[in-house]
Amino acid sequence: MRLMSSGRLYATFEFGDLQVVSLRDGYIDMPPTRLRDEDGRTLHELPAAVPLAGDNLRLAVNAFFVTDGTRSLLVDTGASDVWHDPTMGLIYDALDEAGIDRAQVTDVAITHNHEDHVSGLITPEGAEAFPGLERVWIGAGDTSVFRGRLEPIRDRVVPVSEKVAINDWATAIPTPGHTPGHTVYEVRSGAGRLLVWGDTVHVPTLQFDRPKVSWEFDGDQSQARAARADLLEQLIRPQHFVAGAHLDSPGIARVSPSGEGYALEYLAPPIG
Repeated sequence: MRLMSSGRLYATFEFGDLQVVSLRDGYIDMPPTRLRDEDGRTLHELPAAVPLAGDNLRLAVNAFFVTDGTRSLLVDTGASDVWHDPTMGLIYDALDEAGIDRAQVTDVAITHNHEDHVSGLITPEGAEAFPGLERVWIGAGDTSVFRGRLEPIRDRVVPVSEKVAINDWATAIPTPGHTPGHTVYEVRSGAGRLLVWGDTVHVPTLQFDRPKVSWEFDGDQSQARAARADLLEQLIRPQHFVAGAHLDSPGIARVSPSGEGYALEYLAPPIG
């Protein structure tokens, strides 16, 4: 995988015969007390390697656009204006900066139903963000999110209850734990495999080295921990890469074993 271009809110990578574009929606600050140890207790002591912004953990929020030049897939959509936070909701600017026409997006894949991943389907003005939208893929356990402001999208929802092909290079893979419908999207090309995940990891400076650390909002912490362990073991295989919603932007990296955990190597310098 090779970096082709980047800007303030995007980075484009060549991935065999595909292009992968990381889109920065912004960032959110969360207290370290959201972290949990293996027994589900609050993790009170942070390693020195974990940086803080003031007293908080700063989590990047990324989405990813993949195209073969004809078909495309947008994974996650950011927060729009639902958090009323000026550090979020930048995905529309990121798409413009990357030269991606929102009207050409036909397929959106949602990793899970939390606001910073699904809300960008509707703009702050209340319009559909992707006027050409035909399908929204999401785990079957998370489809109840399509009500209220997201109700207009409901008729295009494709529930994912088992491993299913989206097209000939993208597959939806259920990975429940963080939410009942949490889903990872595997993208394949001649250059290898890319796993695009949502909230498998929240704090990359901690959870690769200590993958048993979980997050307060993991609905089932044991299940989320098991899903993370399985995905990390997949990622240490040759020519496997990860694109993570909360990895440091642009959030695309390779993973290798390191001690009792894993090491993360980003494929491009940080943006934003």
